[in-house]
Order: sequence, then C-alpha cells, then structure tokens
Amino acid sequence: MAAQETRKGVFYGLFAYTMWGCFPLYFALFEGVPAWEVVVHRVIWSCVFLAVIITFLQRWQPVRTALAQPAKLGFVLGCAVLIAVNWGVYIYAVESRQVLQASLGYFLTPLVNVGLGMLVLKESISRLQIVAVALATIAILYQLLLLGVVPWITLVLAFSFGTYGLLRKQVALDGLSGLFVETLLLLPVAILALAFVSYAGASHFSEDAAITLLLISSGAVTAIPLLAFAGAARRLRLSTVGFLMYINPTIQFLIALVVFSEPLSIEKLTSFIMIWVALGIYSWSAWTGRARTLPS
Repeated sequence: MAAQETRKGVFYGLFAYTMWGCFPLYFALFEGVPAWEVVVHRVIWSCVFLAVIITFLQRWQPVRTALAQPAKLGFVLGCAVLIAVNWGVYIYAVESRQVLQASLGYFLTPLVNVGLGMLVLKESISRLQIVAVALATIAILYQLLLLGVVPWITLVLAFSFGTYGLLRKQVALDGLSGLFVETLLLLPVAILALAFVSYAGASHFSEDAAITLLLISSGAVTAIPLLAFAGAARRLRLSTVGFLMYINPTIQFLIALVVFSEPLSIEKLTSFIMIWVALGIYSWSAWTGRARTLPS
C-alpha cells in the first residue's frame, strides 16, 4: 500500500512540475496581451476556479477561519503581492522571449530559500550549503560583470518566489486554501483594473474568441498543477519533492533553446553551469544531512 501511494505521489509530482515547466508554451499564446492584463485575469479566474474546487472538496472551513482573523492576514497579503509580481514578471519574460532568464530564476530559487533562511530565520546551514549559495552569487555577479546587465528577471523571480516561501511558512493554510485567500485579497484590485481597462477600450477580453478562452482558462491552468503538487507533497518525502522540483526549470530551459531559439552565449552558459554545480552541492548536502538523521 505504501509503495502504491509513493508511485501515485511521484506521478502527481511529475505531472505538476512538467505542467509548470511547459508554462512558456501556454503563456506564449497570449502574444499582444500585456503581461499585467494577463495577471489581472489570472487572479480573477483563479479565484473563481478555486472557489469551485474548494466547494467540491468541502474545504471552506480553513478559508473561513483565515478570513475571520483579519489581523493575521498581513502575511497572506504579502504572499499575494509577491505571487502577483512573480506571475507578472514571468509572463513578461515569456512574451519578450527571455525564458532562459526565467528558468535560471527558478534554478536559483532553492538557493535563495537557503540564504533567506540563514539571514532572516537565523537557520543554521552546513558549510556545503554556504559554498552553494556563494557559488550562485558569483554566477549572478559573473553575468553582471561580463554581460554588463543586471539579470533582473532572474533575480525578481528567484527572490519574489523565495520570499513568498518565507512568508508562506508563517501562514497556517494549505496550498489550495492559501492560494484562494491570496487571490481573494487581490480580487478587488483585479476587478478595478479590469473595469478601468475596459472603460478605456483597451481590454483584450472578448476582443477575440481564442484570447477570451485563454484568459478564462488561466484559472484552471493555475490551480490544476497546484492540486497535483499537493497530492505529491502528501505522499512523498520532502527530499523527493525537492529533487522533482528541478524538472520545471529544466523543461523551461529546453523550451527556450529548442522552441523559442533563444541565444545562449558562452557567458550565459557558464553562469548556468555554475548554478547547476551549486544546486548539485546543495542537493548532496541536503541528502547526506538527511541520511545522517535517519535511524540506523
């Protein structure tokens, strides 16, 4: 029975991370629609879709409990703002064909999590993890010095999602309920933004049937991998989930090269290799640390 549940967990994890990895193919279909407008619709339709799912699963109690304590919603609001920023920058990266920088951001995220845990939560980390974070920092500085530009897409994606994870630790909500409350807090702003752009005659909604369906589908596309991830997280060890996480940016990296034909200079490739080595060091450290804590 345990083996069967583990297989299910691996399937759910593969499905979630593969779907997230293929997001560039999906958001590339919104060509001509500004990233911020896509985010507005993603918030609205995610909220609608999640409300339906929560009703179907009869999971309203955690939501009601959270909303009944407005004084504790500060962290949730912070999470909401960070996830909106992350969505917007990511969609912009896809629309402007900078998916390589986006994939690097998600490769970098675990190391940002380690750094934030050390600096903010005062968590103790191993020497190998310190080496991994230092190597990742050198990789970003390498891009800055040799290419002469700040890889802002990489940094914003990594730090917005890393900080999101940091704040999320302070919120006693599961992934599904948490994302619903986050989108619910953003909903008034999203509706106002939609009303404004519609009044100005600049809305792309209902302008074209295909775009309209894509905008509506963004709610399901946001929620479905989250539900699969939740199924994986319940059935798998954290180390296994962490290993599967690298599937997402790897697929994005390949899509950037093969589908979008983005140029990969020697400088960028060197930066990627440094990040990959840092992730290898981090993963080895996490795995050996876990092995030492297991009973003999």
